[in-house]
Amino acid sequence: MNNDDNLSRVESHHQAPKLKKKRHIVRNVILGILAVLIILTGVFAATAFHNLKSTTNKMYQGSGTNDSRNASSLLAQKKPVSILILGTDTGALGRNYKGRTDTMMIMTLNPKKHQTTLVSIPRDMEVNFPDFPQYSPAKINSAYTYGGVKEAIKTVENHFNIPIDYYVLINMGGLEKAINDVGGITVTSPLTFSYGGSSFTKGQAEHMNGKTALNFARMRHQDPMGDYGRQERQRLVITALMKKSISPSTVLNKDFLDSISAQVRTDLTLSDMKKLAFSYRGTSKNVESTYAQGSNQTLDGIDFQVVSVQERQHISDIIRKSLGLKPSTIQTE
Repeated sequence: MNNDDNLSRVESHHQAPKLKKKRHIVRNVILGILAVLIILTGVFAATAFHNLKSTTNKMYQGSGTNDSRNASSLLAQKKPVSILILGTDTGALGRNYKGRTDTMMIMTLNPKKHQTTLVSIPRDMEVNFPDFPQYSPAKINSAYTYGGVKEAIKTVENHFNIPIDYYVLINMGGLEKAINDVGGITVTSPLTFSYGGSSFTKGQAEHMNGKTALNFARMRHQDPMGDYGRQERQRLVITALMKKSISPSTVLNKDFLDSISAQVRTDLTLSDMKKLAFSYRGTSKNVESTYAQGSNQTLDGIDFQVVSVQERQHISDIIRKSLGLKPSTIQTE
């Protein structure tokens, strides 16, 4: 499929209202708070709590940014917060070569309005890096390559004029063992396709082992929605893993917890996770999903998704409104 065909399909889909209330999206938003909801069912058992604490300690890693807001205070006051979801699918976390974040989403949780807002960002979106002007303009998925989570956060904040309170980084490629450790997952495919030796049928629920689940999540070029479709399937895999995980037996499964702790990094502490899980769970009652729409452009021989100033402002307004903030004019780059 060529880029023009792919773009026409994406644009056709995008002609629908920018924010669609979809019940099935409730399943998808769990990706951003995977670390929050992995095993709360078993926290009442002493052994389970010990495992949870150990796991979250291993997952914790500060972002290195100078936070524009006091996130812990926001949680304590049950005010809206934002989480940047980053998904990488290369190697292992902690390696010298970071790879790129081919999945990037901004999620906001507003407990007062019982609302979650999820905005997907094109992996090839043209941006300027705040700390690496010598490599700008570049694709946003390489912000993590040059400056880690810190640069990814700063780039998103600058590009859309929004605050990012927390992040969750997930290594999709490393989840194969975790899926196998819980006995596989069951996922219903949104389309029919074959990839990596695995075949899937639209509307048919299938029990998948780790390898099959990753084949399901990785395919991109056959999907009429391109990267947007791949992101949806990645969210389905993570959500299915979460659902399989919330049982006492899984809480006590040290192999599974070790797998998860090796594949997730976040600046959410155990205390933060508890507050999100118990005070913000009502946000799933009203979930709105959209994405930043770009257009194919070639700049200096490199293909980008260029998101217009008007579209950036539109996304900024959506995010800021969901956080209870006044609109603010974005800066042109």
